Amino acid sequence: MAMSIPCYASLGTKLQDPLNYSNYNGVEKVKSIIKKTVIPSVSSSPVESLQQGNWVKLICGASFEDLVDIRNLSLVYTLAGVDCIDCAAEASVVNAVNEGIEAARALVPIRRPWVMISVNDDEDLHFRKAEFDPDDCPQDCLRPCEKVCPANAILQKGGVLAERCYGCGRCLPVCPYDKIRAITYVRDVIATAELLERDDVDAIEIHTSGREPSVFKELWTGLGNSTANLKLVAVSFPDLRDSTISAMNAMYSIMESSIYCINLWQLDGRPMSGDIGRGATRDAIAFARKLASAGDKPKGFLQLAGGTNCHTVEGLKKENLFQTTTIHEASRNEKNSSTLHSPNALIAGVAFGGYARKIVGRVLSSVQSHHGLARVEDFPEQLLQAIIESLALVGTVKCYNIQKQIT
Repeated sequence: MAMSIPCYASLGTKLQDPLNYSNYNGVEKVKSIIKKTVIPSVSSSPVESLQQGNWVKLICGASFEDLVDIRNLSLVYTLAGVDCIDCAAEASVVNAVNEGIEAARALVPIRRPWVMISVNDDEDLHFRKAEFDPDDCPQDCLRPCEKVCPANAILQKGGVLAERCYGCGRCLPVCPYDKIRAITYVRDVIATAELLERDDVDAIEIHTSGREPSVFKELWTGLGNSTANLKLVAVSFPDLRDSTISAMNAMYSIMESSIYCINLWQLDGRPMSGDIGRGATRDAIAFARKLASAGDKPKGFLQLAGGTNCHTVEGLKKENLFQTTTIHEASRNEKNSSTLHSPNALIAGVAFGGYARKIVGRVLSSVQSHHGLARVEDFPEQLLQAIIESLALVGTVKCYNIQKQIT
């Protein structure tokens, strides 16, 4: 049964009026760093990034709906040169992403990243919320749930902030009294189709288990002609071991006759774990290695997710997967009639989620703790810190060195 998840935060009057950025040295430093870094996204298109193997996507979170954070994250990572921003399939969230993008472009003339909405065809870890009644918690509880929550979504006396919870589930096993439960939901297909009709939504990502082609087909059919004007269709799925390729081919056969744009396969190695550390990226690298070497996979770009962080590109390089292609692939691509699907790299790019939000979120949290709901660009020194963090991460894929520009 589908359940609608409302957005609780709101933009507009709660944010301060825009300031005159030209009077602030911090903003000028931001502009200078971006100019010196020569961000490829200033001139290259997202399609070119996919082909060259330096595509970067920011995952705001399929269930993350804190509009102020999403707006500010979108601003920061647009300036850092991402190719795509992936967000929840809610109109207010899409509005927040686009507001952040346009605020970034008002600061620095940079091309617009694609905006992607994420939906699911069935129950999925990315589409759930934690919930508990704080009045049921024993007063002497040490509240380990607060300590493990990466989204700061659990309040000391207020339970779970639904707009901040993105369903990682880390709080569920640590509750000593088993008070926390997970609410799962499926995005409404009619509402999704309406969002895809907007001219500021460029792409869709469908999260699927890959084990039930019938539910995938039901969702794809339900979207109808709403996908006709999209620039990209992505399918996110877990490692199904020996059945991975057959599941991919089954899903592609469902889409093939009515897909009018490029497609991408998101390899979700270890969902929502990138902020944990170096070890979290191993599953993503292993998944990439297996798919890159498979000769019978369907057409489409391959992109990593699930456990991605600042160590991911290092791991790809060790496996000779970063911006490289095999003789087999090169030969096949020459025979491929569609230049859009002719990659120059085995792995087209990387999506950063929890880790990307964490490193910039530290700065955004400091702004909000001192000033409440606010536009990050109204605080230029904090904006500069956020830009340095985001450039360092995006730069691992885009191959620019932010340290050289700030020393």
